[in-house]
Amino acid sequence: MNAELTFLQFLQSLHSPMLDGSMGFITRLGDSGILWVTLTALLLVFRKTRRVGCVLAAALLIDAVLCNLLLKPLVARIRPCDILTEVQLLIPHPDDFSFPSGHTAASFASVTALWLAGKKQWAMAALPVGVLIAFSRMYLCVHYPTDILGGVILGAACGWAGAWLVKKAERRMAIPRS
Repeated sequence: MNAELTFLQFLQSLHSPMLDGSMGFITRLGDSGILWVTLTALLLVFRKTRRVGCVLAAALLIDAVLCNLLLKPLVARIRPCDILTEVQLLIPHPDDFSFPSGHTAASFASVTALWLAGKKQWAMAALPVGVLIAFSRMYLCVHYPTDILGGVILGAACGWAGAWLVKKAERRMAIPRS
């Protein structure tokens, strides 16, 4: 058995009713990026935070395309719960592939976007939430550690791309056309 599966089996030994409930709740915060999409929508409503909302929206859109439409089907990695069949899933079995972790990618796209949009304190507050969401995916045995690492890297890159795209758009709109 490889090291990733061994680690996931170790995590299974940590299960308790309190942790199971907590991890189920935490992972649901990342379902369909709902926490980050809600934050984005709130930021877009207010003029004062609209630019940050645009950066976050761009990052999450890029992430959704790259992670869910491109990488997951391309890599087509089966989930660890499909290999460790003795594991009792505490959440519904995900319908898509395992690599990269979409929950993690959306979380780290959001954290990076917040940081690069100048909201460093918000990013630092969001970081532990993103880490917990990522950990919950391994605890629940629906992602390998390398899925999480891939999600962190992809998410950070998407956060950077979202910030870059908004900055580029701002420059274009500021230059008068002749």
